[in-house]
Amino acid sequence: MTNHPLDLAGIGIGPFNLSLAAHLDAAEGVEALFFERRAAFDWHPGMMLPDVTLQTSFLKDLVSATHPSSPWTFLSFLVAKKRFYDFLNADFGAIPRQEFAQYLAWAAQGLPTLRFGTGIDAVDFDGRCFVLRSGTREQRARNIALGVGLKPALPSFAARLREDDHFHSSQARFRLGACAGKRVAVIGGGQSGAEILLHLLNRSKEDAPSQIAWISQRPNFLPLDETPFTNELFTPPYVESFRDLPEPRRHAIVEREKLAGDGVSSETLAAIYRRLYVLRHLESSGPEIELLPHRDVVNAEPREGSYQLIMRNGMDGMMEIGHAEIVILATGYRYELPDCLAPLSSRIAVDRTGRPVPDADFAIAWDGPDTNRIFALNAGLISHGIAEPQLSLMAWRGAVIANALLGRRQFEVEIPSAMVNWRRPVHADPRLDTLRSNGAARLAPH
Repeated sequence: MTNHPLDLAGIGIGPFNLSLAAHLDAAEGVEALFFERRAAFDWHPGMMLPDVTLQTSFLKDLVSATHPSSPWTFLSFLVAKKRFYDFLNADFGAIPRQEFAQYLAWAAQGLPTLRFGTGIDAVDFDGRCFVLRSGTREQRARNIALGVGLKPALPSFAARLREDDHFHSSQARFRLGACAGKRVAVIGGGQSGAEILLHLLNRSKEDAPSQIAWISQRPNFLPLDETPFTNELFTPPYVESFRDLPEPRRHAIVEREKLAGDGVSSETLAAIYRRLYVLRHLESSGPEIELLPHRDVVNAEPREGSYQLIMRNGMDGMMEIGHAEIVILATGYRYELPDCLAPLSSRIAVDRTGRPVPDADFAIAWDGPDTNRIFALNAGLISHGIAEPQLSLMAWRGAVIANALLGRRQFEVEIPSAMVNWRRPVHADPRLDTLRSNGAARLAPH
């Protein structure tokens, strides 16, 4: 930590603050440091299962979309690791997630502004600067960037589960060994639940569970929509159109677009079905499998050595009972202001979901001076749309924040013309005001 105020202090070093740091590495006239409690960079280690792939193009890396000449691109990583030609020849449809994690760790090792092993315990404001406390040390900064990531979202019944026989999907890699010979319930129909199920199905007979139930609230095990026009949702023009909508409409749109970012990849679904076929028709032994879509687990009642799962079937409305000894909660993540912001929490505006309210440049609304900004990364699901928690616009967001901090157009963030016309410009036509107030669908002819 330094004795004089920084221009920016980053709290947490995940991919999003790493992207911001990579952009600022190319900027003169700004002093920034990024702090992380962990000893080294490690991206989702608990979900780094064998053969998992990235659901986003490798070109959507830390910087390529806005600063392609940066030394911190994925292609620069391939060249530095002397695997460029091997990578091309491998011709991946989707690259291994492990390789993207190696790329991120490589960038984290090379960027000079990162400080690992330095957790921020509290952040306050002294009237001129933010004051970050780490143990007995203090660091002042004119602006801060929150990049602490999301927290596991756990259902209410999780409090009734014993620590040794349940875990969130974020811990899967370290806890799946306990499933051997057990009755296992995987709750969650998204990509994480699907990857865990596939891993369990592919285990050797000795290491496999005796029974597996895959349970999802969704009406089926539904695929990720990654078709071209759906991918337009992950572009700056769409974000610009989305941002100006009223908050209730934005909530509804985010829910409607869920499968654009939270479905199961077609490759994973196909691999699961093929493995189920083999277990059902070609192999003489294996775990018993139950596929249970359209079930909402409303409670889990402890029994001696196991649990009774109470489920509501959304198809017929009937209540059902299942049994499991191990419960895996692939139930997603939730946003929460980091604990270190407790001294400022009453000064920060939040929406009805408890998220802060980011502006166009990702600075959130608070009652402090406009010259002291709190940039929030991965907080804008409702303000910026479904691309916000994804890697897709990571570089664009990092460049937007960097430009705002620098007060100049250092990086290319101009909104390009959209392939899809999401919203027409509002014209100064009194008939439009009348139609909006009456809820009419179209203009009457002249």
